[in-house]
Amino acid sequence: MKQEIKHSLAKLILGKTILYPTDTVWGLGCDATNEKAVSRIFEIKKRNESKSLVILVDGIEMLKKYVSDIPEEVVEILKTSERPTTIIYNDPIGLAKNVIAKDNTVAIRIVKHDFCQKVIETLGNPLVSTSANISGMPTPNSFKEIDESILEAVDYVVNLQLEKITTIPSRIIKISDNGAIVVIRD
Repeated sequence: MKQEIKHSLAKLILGKTILYPTDTVWGLGCDATNEKAVSRIFEIKKRNESKSLVILVDGIEMLKKYVSDIPEEVVEILKTSERPTTIIYNDPIGLAKNVIAKDNTVAIRIVKHDFCQKVIETLGNPLVSTSANISGMPTPNSFKEIDESILEAVDYVVNLQLEKITTIPSRIIKISDNGAIVVIRD
């Protein structure tokens, strides 16, 4: 795994893209603070930049750098959740403009995946994590299902967990403008 982390970091630092395993499905990723790299992810997915992307952080401390208001109920959910949970936060800071939705929200997940955590921690920035598919196509549940055009378009394919099959996406929770917590996908 050390070599894969090293190769991934070398690309990410240069503003390049990677295809990598996460705690849910295979993801297309880049440094979430690099606007040009984020634009490349949208190109690879053939996706309109008006759609937002999921961001991965390595823990609550990193999350606090990019979200100024984290309700206590959300902290509790994050501490006790057994499964991957993506939270949609209001008014993000310090991220590339093109990862933020038009309503000034961003979807962020604290990732519990060894490879992802080590890459994010070493990079010192969050990662974009969007499913490894062309926009509008089904999300691949395994590496074998990833479209050839995606494999050819990314700058680096992480050589880990190539046999892993994942069918459970993350739970998605949104913090509404009045602070209420709404479950979008359970």
